[in-house]
Amino acid sequence: MTTSTDDRDVVDILTADHQEVMELVGQIPVADPAQRRDMVETVIAELMRHSVAEEMYVYPAMRDHLPDGASSVQHDTEEHQQLVEIMKQLEDVDAADPRFLETLGRLEAVLRDHVADEERDQFPQLRAHLSRDQLVEIGGKVEAAKKAAPTRPHPSAPHSALFHKTLGPGVGLVDRLRDALTGRPNGA
Repeated sequence: MTTSTDDRDVVDILTADHQEVMELVGQIPVADPAQRRDMVETVIAELMRHSVAEEMYVYPAMRDHLPDGASSVQHDTEEHQQLVEIMKQLEDVDAADPRFLETLGRLEAVLRDHVADEERDQFPQLRAHLSRDQLVEIGGKVEAAKKAAPTRPHPSAPHSALFHKTLGPGVGLVDRLRDALTGRPNGA
């Protein structure tokens, strides 16, 4: 029995996330500063959910099933940390400040590299080494994890499945409460 309601596998889900976020990132520079802030807050929330879900369920599968899984996970985790640090910087820069677009450009560059690695190398390997049922099951777990994941960057938080499974839901709850109290869009 699968845990996904639409039977999309994890690769389909994560690829769709990539496309949505990259499209939104591309729209931010031409938006006015007020729209930029809301758009970047949505990007941050979506990237945080996506990253946490990957670290909880996709990276353990990569580590266990891919020939170069451990090194791929290490590389991806380092990129996640870079993204978190850049997202934290974006939170602290006024959207009308020229540094905002400069910082957004850095985020986009790291994100493009990360997406290319996953879609070109890792996702095809996942499909080659895991059954369709396994990929659909992981997809369901990823979708569920994204609902409870943090929506804000926490640069000092560890990038581990154990942390995300034990403390992550509490951090996510606090983030969503902060989002609601401040009126911050969180992509949900």
